[in-house]
Amino acid sequence: MSSAQFEIQLIASFVAIACAIPGTFLVLRKMAMISDAISHSILPGIVVGFFITQDLNSPLLILLAAVTGVITEVLVEYIQKTGLVKEDTAIGLVFPVLFSIGVIMIAKNANDVHLDIDAVLLGELAFAPFDRLFVSGVDIGPKSLWIIGSILIVTLVLLYAFFKELKLSTFDKGLAASLGFSPAIIHYGLMSISSITTVGAFDAVGAILVVALMIAPPASAYLLTKDLKKMLLLSACFGVFCAISGYWLAHWLDASIAGSITTMLGLLFLLVYLFAPSKGVIAVLYREKQQRTEVSLLTFLLHLKNHDEASERHVNHLNEHINWQKVRSKTVLDLALKNNMIEIENQVVSLTPKGDEFTTQAIDYIITNEDAQIEDMKEDFFLFRG
Repeated sequence: MSSAQFEIQLIASFVAIACAIPGTFLVLRKMAMISDAISHSILPGIVVGFFITQDLNSPLLILLAAVTGVITEVLVEYIQKTGLVKEDTAIGLVFPVLFSIGVIMIAKNANDVHLDIDAVLLGELAFAPFDRLFVSGVDIGPKSLWIIGSILIVTLVLLYAFFKELKLSTFDKGLAASLGFSPAIIHYGLMSISSITTVGAFDAVGAILVVALMIAPPASAYLLTKDLKKMLLLSACFGVFCAISGYWLAHWLDASIAGSITTMLGLLFLLVYLFAPSKGVIAVLYREKQQRTEVSLLTFLLHLKNHDEASERHVNHLNEHINWQKVRSKTVLDLALKNNMIEIENQVVSLTPKGDEFTTQAIDYIITNEDAQIEDMKEDFFLFRG
C-alpha cells in the first residue's frame, strides 16, 4: 500500500468520524435532511469568503459557510413556524434558493478558479494527497487531512465539554431549559458544527458523500442501540469501516471512491435494516408471528374454557369449526402442550390446572385491560415463546 493510498483512507476515516458526531444528533432530532440542505446552501458563504480573501484555503471560507448554514436553519424554522408548510417543504424551499445564488455568483465572477460546481458537489478523494501543506518548506501532509483533522479535534472537544447539554436538549428541551441550558444556543451550535464539518470536507469528498456519512452511519447505529454513547461509537466505527472498504471497492472496480464509499454505506444500512436484533425487518416480522400465535393460543384456551362438550374440544374441531389450517392448528397445540396448558386424551383436548388458571387471568385482563397484567401473565405462564 502506497503512502497516497494510506492518506486517502486516513482522510476518508477522519471525515467519517467528524460527520458521525453531528450526524448522530441530527438523526435523533429528526433533522437528518437538514444536513443535505446545509451541504448545498453554504455555497454562497464559500463564494463570498473567496471574493473577500481570494484564497480557497482561507479559514474565513469555513467561518462564512458556518454562518450560512445557521442562516439556512433559521430560515427553515421561520417558514415552518408560520404553520403554512411542513419542515420538509421549508427545507425544499430554502436550500435550492441559496444554492442557486451561489451557483450564479460562481458563474458570473469565479468561472476561472477551482470553485466549480462539480468539485463542490462531488469532490475527489483520489486528488487529496496531491494538495500538500508546506510549513517552512517542509511537507507535513495533505491539506485536507490537516483541515478535517483540526475540525475533528474541535468537534471532539466540544462533544466532551457539552455532552450533557446536547443530550438533554435532544431528548427533553423542557428539562434542559429548566436546568438553565439554552436549547436554542445548543441547537445553533450544532448547526454551526455541521456547517463547518461540511465545508471542511467539501474539497476532499464533496457534498454528496458528506451527507451520506452524516446520515447513514447514525441511522444504522440507531437501529442497533438506544444508548447515546454507544450510538456515537457505532456511528464512527460504521463510517470508518465504509470509508476504508469503499476505497478498496473503488480500487478493485476502478470506480469513483466517493461513489463506492456511499454504496458501502447503503449496503451497511440495508443489512442492519434487515437483520437488527430488535428493530430489523426480520425481527419485527418474527415478533408479529409470535404475537399472532399467542393470540391464537389465547383464543383456543378461551374456547376450551367455555365448552364442556367433547365435540367442541376435539382436535379436528380446530380445522372443521374454527377454520384454522393444519399448520396453524399444530403450532397452537404444540405451544399449549409445551407450556403445559392442555392435555390430549383420545384426540379430545382439556385444560390443565395451569391452563385453567391462565385462562381465568386472561379473562380478567380482557375485562380490566391493564397492560401490566398481560406482561406478568407472559412471565408466569409462557416458558416457551413460540
